[in-house]
Amino acid sequence: MKKIIGLLFLLPLFGTAQDCKLIRETDPFTKEIKISTGFIFVDGGSLTIDADKKEVLVLFSINDAGRCFDNNSTAIIMFEGLKSKTSSRNGGTMNCEGLFQFVFRNTTSTTTLLQRLMTYKIASIIFTDSNKKETTLTVRPLEQTLIMKMATCLINESKTLL
Repeated sequence: MKKIIGLLFLLPLFGTAQDCKLIRETDPFTKEIKISTGFIFVDGGSLTIDADKKEVLVLFSINDAGRCFDNNSTAIIMFEGLKSKTSSRNGGTMNCEGLFQFVFRNTTSTTTLLQRLMTYKIASIIFTDSNKKETTLTVRPLEQTLIMKMATCLINESKTLL
């Protein structure tokens, strides 16, 4: 009986994993549309994927206070089902707020990293900051599925903004 009640409390979590609702905003001055997944929380931080007609931005926020990232900082992404690792540099500005960004042009073709976000589950991400210290974000199975689903929805929808 306790297990059944416990499972009932988990139903809303599974229900949100099935949603593909993106956040749509219109800039009041430029009238450009921006879409976002909203924040997806993982162990050690969170991520959000945003798009407008110019670019697709994957933003990671690391909980570890005092992490400084610059253009020499790297992230190594381990995907489930792939033996190779994907490495990328920080595409954002220098900051000490724990923010790391991948920036892609919004085009009709999808880059390799974005394609992998859509088709493979992220196992973990290792960030190396400007002081050469490593921070690992671990992604649990529920978040893995949610990230894949939301990335697919957003990237497909971003092509309509062109």
